[in-house]
Amino acid sequence: MKQYIVLIGLSILLFPGCRGQEKRSPVPVVVEKKTTFEEKQKIALGTTQNEGVAAEKPGFNFRYAARKATPGVVHIKSVYPAVERNGLPDYFDDFFNDDFFGRISLPEGNAPKVMYGSASGVIVSDDGYIVTNNHVVNEAQKIEVVLHDGRSYIAKLVGKDPATDLALVKIDAERLAFIQFGNSDSVEVGDMVLAVGNPFNLASTVTAGIVSAKARNINLLTERYAVESYIQTDAAVNQGNSGGALVDIEGKLIGINSAIATPTGAYAGYSFAIPVEMVKKVIDDILRYGKVSRGYLGVIISDMNGDKAKELGITASAGVLVDSIQKGSAAMEAGILPKDVIIKVNAYNIETVPQFREYIARQKPGEKLVLTIIRGGVQKAITVTLKPAQETQVQQEYGAEILKTLGIEIENLSPEELKSLKISGGVLVSKISKGSISRQTNMQEGFVITKINSKPVNNTSEFLQELKNKKGGVLLEGIYPGVQGSFYYGFGL
Repeated sequence: MKQYIVLIGLSILLFPGCRGQEKRSPVPVVVEKKTTFEEKQKIALGTTQNEGVAAEKPGFNFRYAARKATPGVVHIKSVYPAVERNGLPDYFDDFFNDDFFGRISLPEGNAPKVMYGSASGVIVSDDGYIVTNNHVVNEAQKIEVVLHDGRSYIAKLVGKDPATDLALVKIDAERLAFIQFGNSDSVEVGDMVLAVGNPFNLASTVTAGIVSAKARNINLLTERYAVESYIQTDAAVNQGNSGGALVDIEGKLIGINSAIATPTGAYAGYSFAIPVEMVKKVIDDILRYGKVSRGYLGVIISDMNGDKAKELGITASAGVLVDSIQKGSAAMEAGILPKDVIIKVNAYNIETVPQFREYIARQKPGEKLVLTIIRGGVQKAITVTLKPAQETQVQQEYGAEILKTLGIEIENLSPEELKSLKISGGVLVSKISKGSISRQTNMQEGFVITKINSKPVNNTSEFLQELKNKKGGVLLEGIYPGVQGSFYYGFGL
């Protein structure tokens, strides 16, 4: 069975002492600078070039790109408090199953246990800012950064963004070699790329491949408002490459390597990187505000295809179909309607759902966007003003644990939506990620749950209450908007 796994490598070391050691996360750094990382790079490049890079142009080989990028990739060693396997965070699951390292039996006794994580990071400014994956540093007690030349520093966590699996750390160093930003929007399938990182603790390893797909969603992240629109490549990456660089043949950063698709736990053909345009947005927000501020449109969408185009009486099969609108959202206020097909945002052509979500996630609340839509076979432009993303109450207390186990996000349906679907109540499954639902069923996003074990559920509160403390088999009944008939999904808890 294929798995999508993060690329951090782990080892365990035992230290004597008191078991009751307090668990601490790194203290975030308060940063007052307002300069973006792209501006910081331009300033640095205007005064000094990355030292050690020969004045040569890219050729048929990858020497130029490798020489230029390698000094800007660091080795990150994170220290975590060790716990039993079933107490690990989700993003460690694939490293502690029988298919990878085998089940680990931790010794009994009073000795506190420590895990080491080995991964990578990318220097993005000459004054010591480094971007890596959130899963590399999340909950770490200590973050050590080892530079290409062997110098070692203890890093401070500036901020993190679980929704994109990115984090920003800082070391106290100056005049560092960094990797200049490229443009992931201009990258095309077939372009040659290099992956630079520290797989299996092998420092400064470079592998080459091509871009094999863009805007790939692999349902790896479980956070609400998670954004997955990965660059897929066949460059060989393995455990320890997490947080490393994906660069073009000019040695410019186009992505941060994050995951691999594998049935074995090791590289098996495809790897996935977060596009640098998303990276720039996230780390600039972290630097300026200490958190990421995203615009929210408020639509449930699905990919277009030939059958949907035929049903709508249009010829275009590219774009995204608006299935429903959230009440009071930016989309509703702008006049977006169900069955609208969004084909462009500003001058950016839209073909798939992940591509659309990535573009929206790169915008800020208050940003005005021009959506080009097809409605009733007629193309028109609608201006929308994005609102801040708001968390829903269903993510609190016991509800958060249930949804995390199921691997879904749910929303209430508006009276208008219930009327259009001709149902009295139900719960919309707005996102499916890693969990019981994806492992045991083939449920798709957009499914409306109307019953649990033959008992009607009218809203999210009833859904969560029905599953609270539930053990054993569960049968969900519901419908898909626009599809005739009822559907049933059974799974175990």
